Amino acid sequence: MQIGVYGAGYLGTVVSACLADFGTPVSCCHPDSSQMVAMAQGNVPFHEKNLTEVIKRNVRSGRLAYSTDIESFARKAQVIFLAEDSPQHLADLALRIARAASKPPVLSIVTPVPVGTASAIGRRLTEAGLRADIVSQPMFFTSGCAIEDFNWPDRIILGTDSNDAVLAIKQIFHSLVMRGVPVIVTNHETAELVRESATAFVATKISFINELASLCERVNADAVSLSLALGLDKKIAPRCLQPGAGMGGLFAESDMDSLADLAQRNGVSLKVLSAAREVNHGLADQIIEKISKCVQSIQNKDVGILGLAFKPNTNSVAGSSSMRLAKTLIAQGARVRAYDPVALPDARIELNGSVHYCESPYAAAEGVDALVVGTGWPEFRGLDFNRIKQSLRRPLIVDTKNLLDSVRLRAMGFEYVGVGRG
Repeated sequence: MQIGVYGAGYLGTVVSACLADFGTPVSCCHPDSSQMVAMAQGNVPFHEKNLTEVIKRNVRSGRLAYSTDIESFARKAQVIFLAEDSPQHLADLALRIARAASKPPVLSIVTPVPVGTASAIGRRLTEAGLRADIVSQPMFFTSGCAIEDFNWPDRIILGTDSNDAVLAIKQIFHSLVMRGVPVIVTNHETAELVRESATAFVATKISFINELASLCERVNADAVSLSLALGLDKKIAPRCLQPGAGMGGLFAESDMDSLADLAQRNGVSLKVLSAAREVNHGLADQIIEKISKCVQSIQNKDVGILGLAFKPNTNSVAGSSSMRLAKTLIAQGARVRAYDPVALPDARIELNGSVHYCESPYAAAEGVDALVVGTGWPEFRGLDFNRIKQSLRRPLIVDTKNLLDSVRLRAMGFEYVGVGRG
């Protein structure tokens, strides 16, 4: 079966590479020829663990090809995954593919879309006298772990009324189905709502443990031990239950915006979601408060930040609590030095020239009044903290991810401040 993937952003790149890794011929299409050439050479414009190796392996084997000819692409592929990062022009794209296809295609919508999008596209096709089997197929990727998430999903969601489409997609994902990955077949609206609801639920879970972390600091409890104990409860589970984490990523805010807008238009008040978002957005202010308690005032102080990506193993700064922290520090009169292994180019676009960007974590620590661990990059655990201590104006480390060994650092003479560590 010839498979097509339309899209050259994050989703299209990941989906096309991973589908080809199943052993099926895949064509990835987008009108930007320079982008297609770069992809074919393995030059991915973002950081995603192991993705470049997967692309190069499948291009070499002939399973993965890149094209700018949408008409030829539509004629050859029986199943096409619409995997643009934005839903803008998705209906026009579906119409164009359906017109060019030699027979009615299966169009699987991977792009995050508002509830009602697939049904609206189906109506547009009918009005134009065209046919296609539409499937709403949300995929759940964590930046930095997308390859793993694709190959080991918790479930496969298929929103469609077409049995033929379900059979075709099950055939493509045969190895996962045979492994026992649950396949949930439902209608379009439910499938579209699953994605937004999952994002909102994770945001709520993260916000709840962060609020409990604040309580731990007041009552001499330890939020790390608390989250471990809670996570071992099968009803709760450990993922996304680490104090200090923030809800971020390429699609998180748009998912929650879309869900909130849907609820408002239908007269439903999602109070829990509103509260969770409020807590998430207030993380930067809590860190500022911690720093201020130690250095009296933020104004005219130098602060170093280790990590600007919203999580390790990605260059995405979308929704990053470190980025919000940097902006808040600057607004309050601090001077900020920052280092990140891969996210500095993206951070520069958003922060402009207001931050001094450093080539190493040691440079970020040079002469600062406080050093903040903003992203949980594992490499920060292995830093030479004797060298760090000599570089700091004051031996203060604010660890927003509870990443470092607090006992060791305090024994070395550091003033260590974690999250929820009473």
